Amino acid sequence: MSHNLVMMSYTVATILFILSLSGLSHQENARRGNYYGMLGMAIAIVATVLSDTVNSYTILILALLIGGAIGTKAALKVEMTQMPELVAIMHSLVGMAAVLVGYANFMDHSSTITGVEKSIHEIEIYLGILIGAVTFSGSVIAFGKLSEKISGKPMLLPGRHWLNLGLLVASIFLGWLFLQQAETGGGILPLLLMTAIALAFGVHMVMAIGGADMPVVVSMLNSYSGWAAAATGFMLSNDLLIVTGALVGSSGAILSYIMCRAMNRHFLSVIAGGFGTTGGEAAVVEGEVTPIDVEETARLLLDARNIMIIPGYGMAVAQAQHTVNEITKFLKDKGKTVCFGIHPVAGRMPGHMNVLLAEAKVPYDIVFEMDEINEDWGNVDVTIVIGANDIVNPSALNDPNSPIAGMPVLECWKGDTSIVMKRSMASGYAGVGNPLFVLENTRMLFGDANTTLQAVLKALRG
Repeated sequence: MSHNLVMMSYTVATILFILSLSGLSHQENARRGNYYGMLGMAIAIVATVLSDTVNSYTILILALLIGGAIGTKAALKVEMTQMPELVAIMHSLVGMAAVLVGYANFMDHSSTITGVEKSIHEIEIYLGILIGAVTFSGSVIAFGKLSEKISGKPMLLPGRHWLNLGLLVASIFLGWLFLQQAETGGGILPLLLMTAIALAFGVHMVMAIGGADMPVVVSMLNSYSGWAAAATGFMLSNDLLIVTGALVGSSGAILSYIMCRAMNRHFLSVIAGGFGTTGGEAAVVEGEVTPIDVEETARLLLDARNIMIIPGYGMAVAQAQHTVNEITKFLKDKGKTVCFGIHPVAGRMPGHMNVLLAEAKVPYDIVFEMDEINEDWGNVDVTIVIGANDIVNPSALNDPNSPIAGMPVLECWKGDTSIVMKRSMASGYAGVGNPLFVLENTRMLFGDANTTLQAVLKALRG
């Protein structure tokens, strides 16, 4: 395939990637957006394989088959509750790819470039390995936290900010040393030392971030993986990789910023420490909970006019979204107004709850973001909280010592009655107790969300 045809294919793929991002910005267009992205990637792969720069077809086809088989198996095996950790571990692969490509470029002595161009290429290699190593180790730790193989509590080392600053200064110094030695054919030692520092920084950065901030971490690592891909594109002189990496990097950064604003957090404060870093001790939750059974829950729903459903990670674990949709359809047929309230960080990755509800075919027009419904709780008769804790926690607003102090939450306690569904009284992913559970207008419905909701549906049908 000629160079011009390859570039034309890359241009088409780039347009499709932009259309994909545009489509993914709305639930109604998300499926089409995914199709655009898949088509764009297929065109990019075929154009690259058929380009004049490829001559090792046996190795390439073998790699495509292995990668395709792993991806297909993961797609078929991984459940929706495991999507956040799957996304995290996929980000780590992008980071590792950038590191490996960087070292391959460094050890390739066939290049004939000299002077300023050679120095620029060496900077590309250094930055690509640096960003890739941070992305790799940070994503692996995020995977461990999201899969609960590592504790979700923040690990706060003494003087951690000075440690981060020291690692940054060391990386800059090693970069200068690398450029000096690379001029005479050396530089491997500074490069190896920087890689070790970058890996350590990625681990420390994510370990210091608490569970409630993990959706922002996933978005942040998505941005890092994009910049790592862009750096890889510079090293390989591949325009499509540069553009695609920049798209992913910038969109991930924007999403992280939007989520931090929704959580009343500064992006830099999340990176520096995350939730769990506030001073003082959170107030102890005191009081007795008021349990409720399935039959009384059904009666409350049948007597209500306006019903709000707040899904959380517990709904994902119980895979209760389909039962929730059946209850929603039944109540709407009875003339009830049923809506869903989605917190920006509900679940463990951006849009987690929206994806689950879309999978269950819940109508898009009854799903609202927190900002759209937080002023309307006075009109809500019954709120059903399904496996959520931190996003409906009043202490975020009235306890300055709480680890989630300042985070906007869904203020469901302002409605007439809140029914909170949980397996037990355990705290949420952020490890924070919830005063909502002991309020006078709160009822606790214990048990597996899907099993309990199926019983509620049966009671509703009589």
